[in-house]
Order: sequence, then structure tokens, then C-alpha cells
Amino acid sequence: MMDRSVAELPEAEYRYVWDRFYEEFSFRPSTSSLQWPAIKEPVDSATWSLAALDDDPGYERLDRLVELVKKGLASCVGPQGTLFALDWQHTSYRFVPHAVGGPAQPAWPLSPYPDGDYYIYLSEDFRMGSFGHPWEESLCLFGEALLDSVSTDVDKVLGPPIRRSGHVVGPA
Repeated sequence: MMDRSVAELPEAEYRYVWDRFYEEFSFRPSTSSLQWPAIKEPVDSATWSLAALDDDPGYERLDRLVELVKKGLASCVGPQGTLFALDWQHTSYRFVPHAVGGPAQPAWPLSPYPDGDYYIYLSEDFRMGSFGHPWEESLCLFGEALLDSVSTDVDKVLGPPIRRSGHVVGPA
């Protein structure tokens, strides 16, 4: 345990949360594009390609994206709410978004940006969160409240979504 605001999931809870995630999202980890998307994307979801970040030498768009998603997640869980931060096959956490990331506070565990592995943020009820896919180079945000709060701004950073509710979005 790093701090009361960020706690490493104990082994039994880690297994329970991951088993539930695998089941509820039909999680299929794979580097093969034939297996993507790696989850059954929820009805209230949008998935963006992260390709727009390839030409971002100062990381300004990446920083903006991370800031938007973190603020959206924090606003959706409220001041006392908690989130899971899951790193596939690595340490995972439960944390209080409003108690991390500020001056004299611990850092957010992980990032919405999938830096080499699947990074997932989930509300305790699994109805809202993010799924970063490192090999597809995509970010899926789900939950009506989260999408309402951030999707317009995420579009400005990444462009239009590649999928909505798990369905490919055609050209505009």
C-alpha cells in the first residue's frame, strides 16, 4: 500500500477483479489484429485511434488527452468515489481520483495511454472507464456520463472515433 488514496489490490481481490473483467468484457488479449478489438465494447462507448499522437514531439496532445480522461473519470465518480487501475499481468490498484495527482499527493496509478500494455480504469461497478489497447493503439472510453463529459474534447485531440458501441464508424 503506497498511501490510503492509492492501494495495491490484494491477491484475492486482484484475481476477482480481473476474472470479472475477463467475463463481463469478453477480454481477449492478443497482438493479432484479427483478434481486435480485445474487448466487447459496451453500448455507451467510443474508441479512438491513438495515431494522431505519433507526430506529437512535445507530447502536448498526449498530455492533453491524459488530462481530459483523468478529469472526466474523476468528475464521474465524485469526490469520495474510487476507481480500479488495472495493468494487465502486473500490479493493479484501487484509488481515489480526487486524492491523487495534485500538489503533495501521490501520482495517478497508470495512465489512460497504453504504454506497452493494456491499461484499464474502471468504476467499482464496471459501468464506466477506459481501455487502452497498446497494439491496436486505441483508447476506448465507456459510460454515458464519461462520454458526455469528454468525447467532444477527445475528438479535438485525436480526431473522430473509429468505433462507437463496438461498431466501426464510417467516413464522415
